[in-house]
Amino acid sequence: MLTFAAIRARQSPNHQVFSFAATAEQILAIASIDRVRRDECGHLSGFQRPLVSRHIREIRDYLGRSDSVMPNAIVLAFIGGVRVRGEAGALVEIEVDVSQGPVGFVVDGQQRLSAMAGLPGRDFQLLVSALICETSEELRRQFILVNNTSPLPKSLIYELLPAVDGLPRRMTDRARAARVVELLNFDSRSSLLGQIKQHTNPGGVISDNAVQRLVMNSLSDGYCRETIELSDGEDRCFLAISEFFEAVQDVFGASWYEHIPRTSRLVHSAGIISMGFVMEAICEKGAPCAPMFKIGLQKLVGHTAWTEGSGEWKFRSGVRSWNSIQNLHSDINALSDYLARIVRRKSF
Repeated sequence: MLTFAAIRARQSPNHQVFSFAATAEQILAIASIDRVRRDECGHLSGFQRPLVSRHIREIRDYLGRSDSVMPNAIVLAFIGGVRVRGEAGALVEIEVDVSQGPVGFVVDGQQRLSAMAGLPGRDFQLLVSALICETSEELRRQFILVNNTSPLPKSLIYELLPAVDGLPRRMTDRARAARVVELLNFDSRSSLLGQIKQHTNPGGVISDNAVQRLVMNSLSDGYCRETIELSDGEDRCFLAISEFFEAVQDVFGASWYEHIPRTSRLVHSAGIISMGFVMEAICEKGAPCAPMFKIGLQKLVGHTAWTEGSGEWKFRSGVRSWNSIQNLHSDINALSDYLARIVRRKSF
């Protein structure tokens, strides 16, 4: 049992928040750094990004000095294993049961904590802010809210969103889009199974941010906007996009398979986002199913320049080489407009 003298802050009636001082060794004894990962079934667990070695070395170099200070607090969260003594006042004593190992989780400050842990022999205390949560979902929610304004990768935030409810309204569409992306990457029915690069699937080829933008565009003004509020809305959106990319891989297989964004603009972010507008144009004509999408995509055959040696892009603004298309708003707009106009040119 580890005991700490702490100060309790009166904040939310649903949470207990404390501040105290502890060494890195003590912090790691009561809380673990839970790395984001997925099990064999694709279920998400953990929430922390991988350690950044260079950043840790820089912090460690500074903390190795005798005059170093670290005023920024390490943020921990607990679901259980903590007892608070001194219920009536601001000054309390916290007891943490570590007989079975760490019972808390590091929510913020893992790089600082890891750097300090690599400096044995220093009796250096770090400030700690501790939050006691009622559920693991609440713990995830706090992690997202604490880190949303810091340099934490947005792709990791988006990947965690589907597992959390009760977030600010501005995150609702992001959470829905993230859930669709999760289904596209990990549902066995998906034509994009395992192809989207995420923190829990680093071997993927397609940018998760690109697929996220495709879904967000559809939620804003497309097929997903019309279906997302249905009881099975997320599944309908997932199936439509999966059916579309099944058709894409069928029609443009030579530009899809065995390619990376550098060798094919079809699997490049600009191509993925632009093809989302093609999907919407075809959805205007009929049911969002692979055969229907295939008919629409056939209209693009002979008019694309996805890879080297496949020709040039003949935009209204001028001719562009195949690899001049970049992940820029202007290029995505030009490519989207070009592809969608061809698809809409004739009725199916």
